[in-house]
Amino acid sequence: MKLRISMTRTLSALAVMASCAVAGQAWAADAAPIVGNAKAALDKTSMCIGCHGIRDYKASFPEVYHVPKIAGQNADYIVAALKEYASGARTFPTMEAIARSLSPQDMADLAAHYSSFK
Repeated sequence: MKLRISMTRTLSALAVMASCAVAGQAWAADAAPIVGNAKAALDKTSMCIGCHGIRDYKASFPEVYHVPKIAGQNADYIVAALKEYASGARTFPTMEAIARSLSPQDMADLAAHYSSFK
């Protein structure tokens, strides 16, 4: 009987350790930063240049809004802003729709591209 209890505890401990190892690897993969590729962004910029590529452009929906310059902006800032638009933390209908259509890699690529301008 003692051997059976000991074996059960040993197997339970091994199962817990194995699940921690797997969860730890998954967490580490999630924590790895996504590296943007400025060249890969070239096919993705068409949705940006219509507003951000026009000097002193003002959007008129839902209200008149000065569109900020993103060329030369910090890459981390661009990614953070896109994530906020995608989550609804920042609100502007056009940007929300665009940001929600982007993958994390798309965001990193666009940020790498626009941050490369000085």
